[in-house]
Amino acid sequence: MLRYSFRSANLQNITKLSKRLSHVDYSEIPDNRKQKADPTSFVKVEKKGAEPIGTTQADYYQVPSAEKVKKEPSTFIKIEKDSPTSSATTHFGYQQVPEDEKQSKVHTVFANVADKYDLMNDAMSVGVHRLWKDYFTYRAKPMPNSKCVDVAGGTGDIAFRLLRQLQRAPNGTGDITVFDINQSMLDVGMNRAQNDKSLDLNKLRWICGNAEALPFENNSFDLYTIAFGIRNCTHIDKVLSEAYRVLKPRGRFMCLEFSKVNNIIKPFYEFYSFQIIPVLGQVLASDYNSYKYLVESIRMFPDQQQFARMINDAGFTDVSYENLSLGICSIHTGVKK
Repeated sequence: MLRYSFRSANLQNITKLSKRLSHVDYSEIPDNRKQKADPTSFVKVEKKGAEPIGTTQADYYQVPSAEKVKKEPSTFIKIEKDSPTSSATTHFGYQQVPEDEKQSKVHTVFANVADKYDLMNDAMSVGVHRLWKDYFTYRAKPMPNSKCVDVAGGTGDIAFRLLRQLQRAPNGTGDITVFDINQSMLDVGMNRAQNDKSLDLNKLRWICGNAEALPFENNSFDLYTIAFGIRNCTHIDKVLSEAYRVLKPRGRFMCLEFSKVNNIIKPFYEFYSFQIIPVLGQVLASDYNSYKYLVESIRMFPDQQQFARMINDAGFTDVSYENLSLGICSIHTGVKK
């Protein structure tokens, strides 16, 4: 059992700091450190040895040598096609923003938090996120020779767990594609992979792109996973449709996402989320703003039953969900017909 204790004086100070910070206008998320180039802004460049891997709404190129990652972590080029400006709006946390602005705002959030992402996950969940991911990948159980794609998986947390399972299989076959819209997150994951001697880097691919327009052929994967990422997408229905398209028949969709908590813990959970987590973001990562968005994005995500219906509407069968930690997060599953 996890126990939480706060000294009253410290709690008062944290609450005061949170209230002061909450009055600041964060309508525009500042980029408080020098950012890498937006991966969606690259122009087409010819790279020696590059091989095309897809042509769905964008062209993607992969430099095949995994050894180049160490010296050249950004090994992928993305060319976006022009899209018409949309007048529709969507939520960005509790704000309403034009749909065509949400992606750039989310990109800025994750570029800001990439370097401290794992540290903040530990602080935000008191380390429990590691247990959730362990159980999630245990349930995924990729079969030998499986082709898996982990979407919104930039830092590699899910992909590395899946790969270790594949490597323990009798013939050690199969591979993992790590897919993320944010190159900063992918760079963190690729550097982690280089420093983890237990991983077979030849079984990992890293691709930067949009989950709403995957650059893969139909029926490409046996397993599609996405953990703590789908709520940040602009069009969840498009993400689910693309997941269905790229899975093979009887392929499995698995999603780990924050959800609606049991009323027993709701008062504490609400206080911790809105009063503590953004302050931790400020103290540990100098970024109150991004963590405030992350908390708000959880509240805007559909509840367990609503999301299950969305998965079913995308064409999946055997749709189900399992609550973890009294509903703080849930595992959603579906199977392609």
